[in-house]
Amino acid sequence: MDQNLRATEWNITTMDKGLSLALSWLSLGRIPSAWRIKFTLHVIQAGYYPILAIIGVPVNIMTTVTLARQNCGLSKCVTRYLVAMVVADLLVIILDLIMRHIPIVYRDQFMFLWYIPLCNIHAVLLYSATDCSVWFTVTFTFDRFVAICCPKLKNKYCNEKTAAVVLGTVTVLSCVKNVFWYFMLTDRYWLGNIPWFCEVTRDIQESLVWVTIEFIHILLTPCVPFIMILLLNVLTVRHIQVTSRVRKRLRAQSSGESSRDPEMKGRRKSIILLFVISANFILLWSMFMFYSIWVRMWWFGYKSVHVEDFVLEFAFMLQLLSCCTNTVIYAITQTKFRQQLKNVLKYPFTAVCELIK
Repeated sequence: MDQNLRATEWNITTMDKGLSLALSWLSLGRIPSAWRIKFTLHVIQAGYYPILAIIGVPVNIMTTVTLARQNCGLSKCVTRYLVAMVVADLLVIILDLIMRHIPIVYRDQFMFLWYIPLCNIHAVLLYSATDCSVWFTVTFTFDRFVAICCPKLKNKYCNEKTAAVVLGTVTVLSCVKNVFWYFMLTDRYWLGNIPWFCEVTRDIQESLVWVTIEFIHILLTPCVPFIMILLLNVLTVRHIQVTSRVRKRLRAQSSGESSRDPEMKGRRKSIILLFVISANFILLWSMFMFYSIWVRMWWFGYKSVHVEDFVLEFAFMLQLLSCCTNTVIYAITQTKFRQQLKNVLKYPFTAVCELIK
């Protein structure tokens, strides 16, 4: 039974992951450079992942509270999208970083997970949260595209009610899409990245249905969102350039000089926020998308290109970092958000002082 649950054509020694295993391999005199890089990353992850979790959870909670107060100078529509993105990121931190990657790094301390038959349920929740996090970014990008490039649709689409419907629809579709993981994966934890983290029967893994479903899963998240975000931002930039040139000419003709446009100045912060969030997603998800496509093509039989295992480890590190960067983005681009965040941080101390008085 145990052999039937092991992945075919993968070297278990090189794929299993744990801090003690990494240290033991690094203590050897001569090992391949690719292995040395991979095991060095494992050692780094032993500190990186816990620190990321310690910072990411409270930061995302504070960001949610700050945005939910709706005092950041953003429209209710934009606020809904940003809150949804932060909540989805928080769920990814809990389900992926804390409940998946930290136990894999410290596998010796989490061996008890092998006796908890919940992995396939965990996978459904994790992949649903990841899909929501990614597609919420797409819906926000599309909302800003409509607001900037489609003024006739702006009032009908860019409102709080539509945002709620869109976010709810994405959430439901993400959950429905990932239900198949419950049936494809077993309920036993693998405690390794291959890149799935639940054990899989050989019959399922070697079936064309499994490979096809996984390939479609990778295409839908993150390949299609990646392309959509790039396309929407290119169209937005093109529209802004055309609009700016037209407005400058009109203002120069009407006033005799090209003075600063207050309307364009007011939209600049919203545009910067959009581009920074999009660039953050593209940069931090690029390596994960590349490796995921390569793995699926490898299973389809295209083995002419070899990618080392450490690429996946580094890709996971970047992907999980993307769940903790939105607060920094909001603080850099939004002055009122920084002020409100300071108020949220000061509130517990203020409340204690008032209680003492």
